[in-house]
This record gives sequence, structure tokens and C-alpha cells, in this order.
Amino acid sequence: MALDWIGFGYALLVSSGGVLGYVKAGSITSMVVGLLVGLSAAVGSYMTSQNPRNSWLLQGTAGTVAVVMGLRFLMSFKFMPAGMMTIASVFLLLKIIVGRSMLSSNNT
Repeated sequence: MALDWIGFGYALLVSSGGVLGYVKAGSITSMVVGLLVGLSAAVGSYMTSQNPRNSWLLQGTAGTVAVVMGLRFLMSFKFMPAGMMTIASVFLLLKIIVGRSMLSSNNT
């Protein structure tokens, strides 16, 4: 199986955003949550790399980030970081959905 490079890139983006939140604003919460969510996305990407049908952790992580950051964007209308993370999470979810539908069509 090939590695899910897009998922690992997403995990790196989330983790680096948490670290950047700490560096710029001194927010320990941003760093801790960013690293935990990034780790969750990395583990989910690894699981998806091993078995493309096993994407529940990556879907849950990206879906949670999309909802939380989407709400933050709607309250602030600031693109960085809330808007960017919402878009990145939605694109990752679309990639997973399209990949699953392709898997289903290949098995029939």
C-alpha cells in the first residue's frame, strides 16, 4: 500500500499550526491541541495507508476540525487560521469520500 501523503501533509499542517499559535501568541492550549489533533491525523493517515477502508480516525479528525474551525471562521471572518483549516479539512474529507467511492466501484 502507498502512504497517504495528503493525510500526512494535513497532519503536519495541523501540528505546525498549533506550534505557530504558541510561538505567536504564547497559547499553550493551541500547541497542545494542535499536536494532539496532528498526531491523531497522522495515526489516521497511517491506518488509511495500511487499509484504505479503515479511514474512520482520519475522517473523524478532519470532520471535527472542519466543524470547530468553521464555526470559529463564521464568528470572526478571519481566514487565518480558521478559514484555511476549514478548507483544508473539507478538501481532505472530499478526498476520502472520492477515494472510498472509487474503491466501491472497483469491487463491483
